[in-house]
Amino acid sequence: MHASLLFVSALAASVWAAPTYPKIDAGASIPDNIRTVSEYFNMLASKVQDSRLLNSPPVCDLSKVSLPAGAAGLPSPSPDLHLRHIAIGRGTQNYTCNPAEPSEAPKAAGALATLFNASCLVATSPQLANTLTRAALHFEVGQSAGSEQLAPSNIGLSGVHFFTDATTALFKLDVTPALQLGELPCGKNASADAPTDAPKGLQGEGAVAWLKLIAKQGATGGLQEVFRVETVGGSAPATCNGLPNAFEVQYSTQ
Repeated sequence: MHASLLFVSALAASVWAAPTYPKIDAGASIPDNIRTVSEYFNMLASKVQDSRLLNSPPVCDLSKVSLPAGAAGLPSPSPDLHLRHIAIGRGTQNYTCNPAEPSEAPKAAGALATLFNASCLVATSPQLANTLTRAALHFEVGQSAGSEQLAPSNIGLSGVHFFTDATTALFKLDVTPALQLGELPCGKNASADAPTDAPKGLQGEGAVAWLKLIAKQGATGGLQEVFRVETVGGSAPATCNGLPNAFEVQYSTQ
């Protein structure tokens, strides 16, 4: 990819006589939020164990990172650019409805997200990063310490994302002293449907589309392009029936 931007513990007990219990389908009985977060911590524990066997620590080399297979429907990054940053975004997709037309589809009204620095995590363990992206949906950003870290991980704040008008998405990657990459106002260049197996949202919502966005006037720090990939949830219902004039749908993404 080339662009300028972008425990579960086991408890065992022994008893004198083993009672007979009804058969339980553990996979069906565990809520999705617990299953997803458990998967993240199990995978994290495995990666920590594996790292102890390495002769040297993993290298955070973004030149080795490429777009995921699901981005095949998007244009490639421009050839003269290089990857500067990867973030996990956690926030909301925003929509409006016309109460007089309940059969109409909700209209997109921008988005709001907090961005967390996942560059080295994706570079060294993309599978773990994807699992964290899914797990992050089950945590409010406010549950993180001052929103400076993404629960349930310890990856730190790298920026914020919101819309300045109906067609301009702004990525501010200069909100923390530890990371001063610049600001990127941008507009949509292309979109592709999320893969059919993309994770659902908190209420079973489909994953929002994957996007390529390109810079508008006012970009700083040499930032030129953004790709939104690995989306989780965020899609609106098919119609406005029973919905308020304005509402939000929780989502996460890279």
